[in-house]
Amino acid sequence: MTARERFLMALEHKEADRVPIHDSPWNAAIRRWRSEGLPANINPSEYFDFEMAVFGADTSPRFPVKTVEESEEYITKTTPYGGLRRDHKNYSSTPEIIDYPVKTRDDWEKIKERLKPSQDRVDWEGSWLAGTKEDDRGFDSILETDRTDQRLGLPGSRKAREQGRFIVYATPFGYDRIQSYVHSEQLLMLIATDPDWVRDMYEADAQLSIEMYEIMKEGGFEFDGAFILCDLGYRNGLLFSPHHYDEQLRPTFRKLVHYFKGQGLPVLLHSCGCVKELIPRFIEDGLTCLQPMEVKAGMDLVQLKKDFGDQLTFMGGIDTRAMADPDPSVIEKEISTKIPFAKKGGGYIYHSDHSVPHNVSFEQYKHTLELVKEHGAY
Repeated sequence: MTARERFLMALEHKEADRVPIHDSPWNAAIRRWRSEGLPANINPSEYFDFEMAVFGADTSPRFPVKTVEESEEYITKTTPYGGLRRDHKNYSSTPEIIDYPVKTRDDWEKIKERLKPSQDRVDWEGSWLAGTKEDDRGFDSILETDRTDQRLGLPGSRKAREQGRFIVYATPFGYDRIQSYVHSEQLLMLIATDPDWVRDMYEADAQLSIEMYEIMKEGGFEFDGAFILCDLGYRNGLLFSPHHYDEQLRPTFRKLVHYFKGQGLPVLLHSCGCVKELIPRFIEDGLTCLQPMEVKAGMDLVQLKKDFGDQLTFMGGIDTRAMADPDPSVIEKEISTKIPFAKKGGGYIYHSDHSVPHNVSFEQYKHTLELVKEHGAY
């Protein structure tokens, strides 16, 4: 059975030979694994046989990226969105945003003029996730390659098709994407005080994502699904009220879901944090799969399966803290108590509950995947 067949069966709530497997190690974790035995000449996705292949386009305003300052620990760069950020050199955590490009509506209108679809937003012969490897930190949680491993764009997608992988068009959207332009505190204030502007930002960005999908499809990419990304929660709940979600972001979410499903694609949503309150809305609006079910934010895979497993596929929910525990029985309990229940009737895909951090050793991670295959078999 191919990975594509396995994914599609899970998304259709059917039991395959085993649960599909995909994951998202941080670049810092990959570098650690290289030093602990991961061969230097093989991509991690190939080595671990991850089953989802991720492609996308550059939907930023494409401002030049320049290094402004560099120390032994940090590197400060401009962003393709027009801002300034400081990153740990090992890219092991979320960067510090020092400056944002949009402070007024006029700032936004000038940037919006740059959000036009074009062929050169797709790196046809370049990186695995086209145009985003160095530019869009928001994608780092789903990259299965490190920055030294290059994939080909269109040829890479054809190779993934030959390998039988499940191929997705990936794009950020909504609140998460607009935080690249507007400081989080200001954006939350705008949600309360200037909803028309917020909706305009959501819609302009989403429209470009749709147009770039069409360009990639017309150019030869073949997709099996759409993977849309927008963090909507934090540890204790939603980042803003369900009312504001309904009023401002939900129409954009619905537009994306309906568009991609109209293309015959199942739609997977990446949304970190505690988003339980929105799940009935996701289901009503046609979402196929929710990822990653962050354990420390209270996203309980077993309970979610009980409550919504007949209407929604779940991808994730395996605590990375258990992977990192020196006592192997911790991860063994985590997987043996969750996956056998979640896999019943299909509707479950393995993934960590966020991204695999660098405190998980190569041996610990290999053991984790061995357990997934053991307990995920039908």
